[in-house]
Amino acid sequence: MTLSPKLRLAEWQLALPLGLAFAALFLAPLLLLVATSFYNDAKMTQPGVDSWIKFFGDPFHYKVIGDTLLLGAKTVCTTVLIGYPLALVYLDLSPRLQRVLLFIVVMPLLLSVVVRTFAWIVVLGREGVVNQVLIGLGLISEPLRLLQTELGLVISLTQIEMPLMLLPLISVMSKLDPNLRDASASLGGSRWRTLFTVILPLSMPGLIAGCLLVFASATTAFISQTVIGGVRLIYLPLVIWQNALVVYHWPLAAVASLALVISVLTVIAALSFVGRRSVGQLHG
Repeated sequence: MTLSPKLRLAEWQLALPLGLAFAALFLAPLLLLVATSFYNDAKMTQPGVDSWIKFFGDPFHYKVIGDTLLLGAKTVCTTVLIGYPLALVYLDLSPRLQRVLLFIVVMPLLLSVVVRTFAWIVVLGREGVVNQVLIGLGLISEPLRLLQTELGLVISLTQIEMPLMLLPLISVMSKLDPNLRDASASLGGSRWRTLFTVILPLSMPGLIAGCLLVFASATTAFISQTVIGGVRLIYLPLVIWQNALVVYHWPLAAVASLALVISVLTVIAALSFVGRRSVGQLHG
């Protein structure tokens, strides 16, 4: 069924306000960022490409980009390993318990990310809950150093970003026909075989969406990276902040910002391609 030209025009008119808001809030600042990056000096009086050469000519910045993307990948892996089993548990719960679990999942979003990040300082500190429990169980003899380490940062980001993984997963998996698992079992499929051949392929759109959200949020989580990671761990958001508000070299900060945008969008595009390909194979 094809829409008439009048209906198509009406659709474009309805989408026009959102398109204008998107252009004003995203495209215009992005274009200004690109324009700012093509200056040689901090006072932005000499146009040129020296800022690009200075940024990409330093091997340290390549390491920072790699560490930033690796942090996002590690956070995605941990959220998947914890979030996917929780989504499976959600499917087997009664409607009342499902609402309770959904409230627990959404509840962290009601708190500021600053509050959640500083709470992890208390949890991961030398006298924090984690070290006290491990010492009480006799697993360690002295407190572990979890703050200002990548391990502590990944642990905190996993909890902070978990709702972004669980909500798309639960949304997709709750629409799955419960009879599919019974049908698989009646055909001789084990629970693991049913999981990998039936549930996982059908829930792939929600999984890919969760991975996209978690990766984009974890790689740009300046507050968590700074508070938990400290100055020992350097990622692109910290480089942007230092160049913009410490050194006041706005062209170099613009180049670092564009490097972050391009690198994150490249990974997101790759994940989206994998998601479309898997969905296409499922329906093909």
